[in-house]
Amino acid sequence: MARYFFNVRHHPGLEGLARDPEGDELPDGAAAREHALAVARDLIARTRLDSVRDWFECSFEITDEEGRPVMIVPFGDTVPDETDEGED
Repeated sequence: MARYFFNVRHHPGLEGLARDPEGDELPDGAAAREHALAVARDLIARTRLDSVRDWFECSFEITDEEGRPVMIVPFGDTVPDETDEGED
């Protein structure tokens, strides 16, 4: 399993990135994306911070153990696209 770090981008610049010092072990990138979406949903629903006015402007900047970028997951991806809703 690989370790992924879920750094939260809440504002531009260096001070706008909350680094994840521990990370999570997950089997692959798809699992990392699903984990990011689940955590984002929880943060949106439960967390109130003065530094974050709109959670939907935030994103996870996911990196690997070497600090290399893996993907960016916008918190807005927690809301299904209207075009996705009727498809089976």
